[in-house]
Amino acid sequence: MNLQGIVAVSGKPGLWKALAQNKNGYVLESLDAQKTKLVANLSTAKLAALSEITIFGVDDDIKLTDVFEQMKNATSIPDAKADGKKLREFFFEVAPDHDEEKVYASDMKKIISWYQLLKDLPLFNEPDPTVAPAEAEEPTAVETPVAVEETAEKAPAEAPKPKTKKTTKKAE
Repeated sequence: MNLQGIVAVSGKPGLWKALAQNKNGYVLESLDAQKTKLVANLSTAKLAALSEITIFGVDDDIKLTDVFEQMKNATSIPDAKADGKKLREFFFEVAPDHDEEKVYASDMKKIISWYQLLKDLPLFNEPDPTVAPAEAEEPTAVETPVAVEETAEKAPAEAPKPKTKKTTKKAE
């Protein structure tokens, strides 16, 4: 999923898309139906990129993008206004090793409401541009085997010689 440029702003509900940056801060647009514009001042507002957010885990922190991937595969997602017990049960499905003491019900509600905003957007189903696809790592062309005699007959390629600037000295 491509969450590049999607941020959460402290003190503001919902999610925002970074459109541009000026000398005072960032120009943001809300992801809800109203498409509200906002200039977030860097000195007063705290921005958190969704692609960088993690959730407290028992052993290691869990990336929010991994939780969203698990939520895609979940059978039913509770309402963000559901009680804490239902949210906790759901979170044990999508993030089984989250830390119960550090992940509060308010955090789970926020993550579920973010998921509800993002799931219908086309960027949610796009591949992440920062992660190289697995197919790119494997060679796609079929290499033909080269006989041993052919490689022995070929001379090793010489390294290109560096170009030097010719200078002429005048005879005095």
